[in-house]
Amino acid sequence: MVKRLFDFIWSVLGVVVLCPVFALIALAIKIESKGPVFYRGSRAGRNGTTFRIFKFRTMVEDAEAMGSASTPEDDHRITRVGRVLRKLKFDELPQLLNVIRGEMSLVGPRPQFLWAVEQYTAEERIILGVRPGITDLASIRFRNEGEILRGSTNPDRDYFEKIHPEKMRLSLEYVRKQSFWLDGKILLQTLLLVFLPGQALTLARKKKREDARALAE
Repeated sequence: MVKRLFDFIWSVLGVVVLCPVFALIALAIKIESKGPVFYRGSRAGRNGTTFRIFKFRTMVEDAEAMGSASTPEDDHRITRVGRVLRKLKFDELPQLLNVIRGEMSLVGPRPQFLWAVEQYTAEERIILGVRPGITDLASIRFRNEGEILRGSTNPDRDYFEKIHPEKMRLSLEYVRKQSFWLDGKILLQTLLLVFLPGQALTLARKKKREDARALAE
């Protein structure tokens, strides 16, 4: 209940404050290419229920019919405005609306395609016990997912081989350790990555050194 109230209050404030930014982004999307402002793909929510996610459209109209679900950084379907939005992670901002509607949380495992959830193992299905989120441990770890897939001739295959297993491990780790303080830490790291990427990288390297020392001991 406390987490839901926290999510709702901060998401409403976020939408109000960001309204001018939303308007400018929407205008840029409409000027560059035809199609809707928002991408409304279906995702698996809490307990496996289906909902439609809000994201700023970063690809050409009907992009899903033109290629893979996974998107390399050099994917020809991404628009010029879309590349900027993806780089800044601003394409994810409309998900504040999903949070307000109760379909998502600010922090939680990223929502997956329905076909991807069907392939979950029994252990991985534990993830469906919590609301999916805008950001989580995996979002921070794979903030450069598009770069990892750059040049891939089979992005979906490479995603499942190179990225998916670690994402699932981190999502399970979050579900098992979730707390108000962990959510706060993830939100802070996410904000640093968006607005102060240099500082975020320094903190990440520091934590990596601390973890290495802990293992050595």
